[in-house]
Amino acid sequence: MNPAEAYILKQEEPFKSILLQLQSIVEAILPNPELHYKWKIPFYFNGDLPICYLNQSKDYVDFAFWHGDRLSDYRDYFVTKNRTAITSLRYKAVEDINDEVIMYVIKKQLEINTNPFKLTRIGKARN
Repeated sequence: MNPAEAYILKQEEPFKSILLQLQSIVEAILPNPELHYKWKIPFYFNGDLPICYLNQSKDYVDFAFWHGDRLSDYRDYFVTKNRTAITSLRYKAVEDINDEVIMYVIKKQLEINTNPFKLTRIGKARN
């Protein structure tokens, strides 16, 4: 079993159900979804483009992504406090998941089509 899948399946409820629901939504939207395990959490890529990651933390699940500053719709749903590069959607119950918001975020990530890891390496190389 893929370590990312194992991460999802070992979570307690309601987090496991939230993660499974997010997994099914992401895989339905991305044209070429690839689930990887990086930094001890599940990451979704579309080819070599990182799209989002899933992380169970405290009493919620974070659906986190980059380029949040470039997304104009659904701003009220985004969590940005104390963050510089990452934006997220947080869920405490499966019922809280809004498919339309996730679809918007993923489609925008594909449109932006910029690898945030490469931007970070370029920025560090210049400093």
